[in-house]
Amino acid sequence: MFGISFSELLLVGLVALLVLGPERLPGAARTAGLWIGRLKRSFNSIKQEVEREIGADDIRRQLHNEHILSMQEEAKKILAPLHPTVPPVVPAEPAASSGTPPEVAPGAALHAAEPIASAPTSLSKTESEPAPQPPAPHDPTLPPRAP
Repeated sequence: MFGISFSELLLVGLVALLVLGPERLPGAARTAGLWIGRLKRSFNSIKQEVEREIGADDIRRQLHNEHILSMQEEAKKILAPLHPTVPPVVPAEPAASSGTPPEVAPGAALHAAEPIASAPTSLSKTESEPAPQPPAPHDPTLPPRAP
């Protein structure tokens, strides 16, 4: 434990026997053993308390991160209807070989000038679209659940 060999322990025992005498040596050894036991127990309890605190901090941090992720999801749901939906621009017929541009439905030209990157990632719910399916419980994109 401390790198003390048997010969060193024997030397300490002989010095203690000479200093304390044979009458007081057993009581001194018992008292030393009690103090060593108390020190070990106190160090172990401090160690366990620190480990508990570290674990509690990790749990608090994880719950805080989950709370932030849920707030972001709620904000996306709230802000999604505020963005206008952009229908995809699809030509009615394939381009003719005569060199004339394809005809586009009226009103689609306005949306074609807008950049595609500004389109929202989720479309607002309309009557013609089916209801979105909830994600599977084992979906890796979901944040971890609290215990």
